[in-house]
Formats: sequence, structure tokens, C-alpha cells
Amino acid sequence: MALERTLSILKPDATQRNITGQINAVLENAGFKIVAQKRLQLSAAQAGAFYAVHKERPFYGELVAFMTSGPVVVQVLERDNAVAAYRDVMGATNPANAAEGTIRKMFAESIERNSVHGSDSLENAANEIAFFFSGLEIVA
Repeated sequence: MALERTLSILKPDATQRNITGQINAVLENAGFKIVAQKRLQLSAAQAGAFYAVHKERPFYGELVAFMTSGPVVVQVLERDNAVAAYRDVMGATNPANAAEGTIRKMFAESIERNSVHGSDSLENAANEIAFFFSGLEIVA
């Protein structure tokens, strides 16, 4: 196994319900180390740039609006096989299809308000981490 880093975003629905600590407890219990973390309010330009890969999809405007509707917590998670492991811990995008014990099964309100974002590949993890953090902000 290789030690990896992945980006985690605790979305506005999670911060609005004050469940970020509960979600992070799940992550830490799953062996993740939080090596960088900050709470921020995304602007429409920032959210649009971050989700630019979805720009041509019909849900893009709603996604940008949702991600700017309240604060988010962006963080870097570290552990062996972090990208795949975090995707497993998050669960399916649609909480109705998520496995028991996953973050989305426990905390998501809907497919749109699904509490968390995670990188889907090592390459995207590196790009997404760099979008929010400088190397000086990541402390292992």
C-alpha cells in the first residue's frame, strides 16, 4: 500500500447542520489523518472553477449555487490508498444507494445535498489539493 493524499470537502449541508465533527470522527476512525483543514465561503467564481469539469452538464449551475450557499470545510486526508479508501467511506453519490455505515448513508439529505466531496483519482486529488492549499499549509 502507498501513502496517499486526497481532498475532502464537507459541503454546505454538512456545515449548516453542524455535523462536520461527526463526519471527521468517521474519517479518523477509518484511519485517515487530517493533514490540512480550513473553513471558507466559496465565491461563484471559485466554485465554478473548481467544478469546471461539469460545466456542460445540466446540473452545473445548481451545483455552483449549492456550493456557494454556505461555508464548506476543505481538508486534505492522508492514509494508505487514500483516494479509493475515501470513496469507499463516502459511499454512493445517491444516499439511497450508499452502503450502511458510509458518510452519505448516515448524513446525506439527498443526491444533491450529499454532505461530502472526494477526489476520484490520484491526479485529480493532486490538482484539487493544489486548488485550495499551498504546500506550507499541509502538515503531516
